[in-house]
Amino acid sequence: MCLSIPVKILSIDGDMAEVSAGGTIFKAGLQMIENAAPGDYVLLHAGFAIQKISDEEAEETLRILREMDESV
Repeated sequence: MCLSIPVKILSIDGDMAEVSAGGTIFKAGLQMIENAAPGDYVLLHAGFAIQKISDEEAEETLRILREMDESV
């Protein structure tokens, strides 16, 4: 099973981005998406941004993940 998580782009340097997920900062490759900008939400999988998503979709997914974490 593959899992990608929504992350918010904080900054971009060439084809790499600094992204945030739950306050944790990661590096992400942007080679698979076009027109990424700071503030965008993307799905992060294996160190690569694989798809841009809407703010609403990202927030809903993050809410569900928090609920799952709290129930464990």
